[in-house]
Amino acid sequence: MEQSKRIFKNTGFLYARMFITVFVSLYVTRLVLDALGTEDFGTFNLIGGTIAMLTFLNIAMASASQRFMSFAQGEGDKEKQKNIFNVSVLIHFCIGIVLVLLLEIAGHILFNGVLVINPERIEVVKLIYQFVIVSTFMSTISVPYHAVINAHQNMLFVAVIAVVESLFKLGIAFYITYTNFDKLLSYGLLTASLSIMLLITKRIYCQIKYEEVTINIRKYFNKTLFKEMISFASWSFLGSFASITSNYGQGILLNKFFGTNVNAAQGVSNQISGQLQAFSATMIQAISPAIVMNEGANEREKMLELSLTGSKISFFLLALFVVPFIIEIDYIFSIWLTVIPEFTKIFTILLLSRKLIAQLFVTLSTTIDAVGQIKEKQIGTAILELSILVVTYVLFSNGYPPFTIYVVFIVIVFIRSFGVTLYCAKKYARLNISLFMKKIVFRSLFSLLIPTVIVLLMRNFLEFGFFRLISVIIIFGICYAISSSLIVLNIKERSTIKMLLNNLINR
Repeated sequence: MEQSKRIFKNTGFLYARMFITVFVSLYVTRLVLDALGTEDFGTFNLIGGTIAMLTFLNIAMASASQRFMSFAQGEGDKEKQKNIFNVSVLIHFCIGIVLVLLLEIAGHILFNGVLVINPERIEVVKLIYQFVIVSTFMSTISVPYHAVINAHQNMLFVAVIAVVESLFKLGIAFYITYTNFDKLLSYGLLTASLSIMLLITKRIYCQIKYEEVTINIRKYFNKTLFKEMISFASWSFLGSFASITSNYGQGILLNKFFGTNVNAAQGVSNQISGQLQAFSATMIQAISPAIVMNEGANEREKMLELSLTGSKISFFLLALFVVPFIIEIDYIFSIWLTVIPEFTKIFTILLLSRKLIAQLFVTLSTTIDAVGQIKEKQIGTAILELSILVVTYVLFSNGYPPFTIYVVFIVIVFIRSFGVTLYCAKKYARLNISLFMKKIVFRSLFSLLIPTVIVLLMRNFLEFGFFRLISVIIIFGICYAISSSLIVLNIKERSTIKMLLNNLINR
């Protein structure tokens, strides 16, 4: 029960953060799109968007370090935590150097015939790319600090930093709206500078706050632990690198076949997807350390139970916002954006659908990581992610439209989730697949179908506009909460949630 209270409290901190950052981020997107224009916005999404890609890589690599730190906390070994931190610092410094070299080589290739960029803007874009490389190195060597914060489940600090970041981004958006300097160059420089400043802040905070954050490689270096961590980090890096290569590669393919205007549509849809997914990712961020700590304490059944509960709740939280957004996407776009790039609507619908499918399996991936057997999962993920680019290139070469790439993504997500993830979870964590399909997948989808049908029928009797949007959100939310409670949650989960809510109300 104490663990449930802590998860609930941390989730509260993260949701308070999210309700601020989501709306600020969406407003920032509108300001930046208006200030830069469709072409420059698409260009920045193609090059400067690497920062967002590297943030994903940063989180993925942090999860590897966090797995060992959380595991050691479950064991109650303080000295081992210092060993893990120092080994993690050494590993990520080496990874940072490798990434810088790879990005410099990739830049030489990209700017010599691969990317389709206005010749008048090429020098500015090259400069932004260098900003990204500096940001990449700083981001990579700060991964151990990010992992320590998550391992300690210090979500209050995570929430505060995120709010500060969103406010700075709002300030940057206002600045480029009114500045007389080159808007694209200013945006790239300030965005990269912000990421570096925040990463330095995290490092200073961790060194003051946590005992294990003591850098002394000679004293705390452990050869056996180094081999174990480098093996885990290497396999984790393989899957993560394949995923970000696939995600970034789609931008290059869209640019090559359709130009920067389509990249602008991609940028808007990615922003929407990222912000809506934050509603469920918040829950995952709060629950993941607890899953690993249970495995570290040799409580496998408790770990699996927590993982399955996380799958139910994270899917519910994502669907709660995604479905009404898709249903009312035309009205939302009309009041949010003054400029709507072509293909933005279809990109967004397909991308959100893909995220919704993957969400059912997201905590199973954490479960496999907790056990420590990730080789097969990462190899399977890497092959499937990279195959997306090959298949899409062939389809684009044969005249298929831009949104085809998202259809391919959905197919691959099905194969990865129902194939690779379930197979590895059964093999290494003793997951009962039939039980998971029956109690998680089928029940979650069925509980979502009922309120969706109700809202679609109701929508036909209301006029297009703000009242219909609010009606859809409220009615869907109420119906979905009821159907999920009755169909998806078990008695123990319902009573736990009820008790936690009562404690919150009493406070």
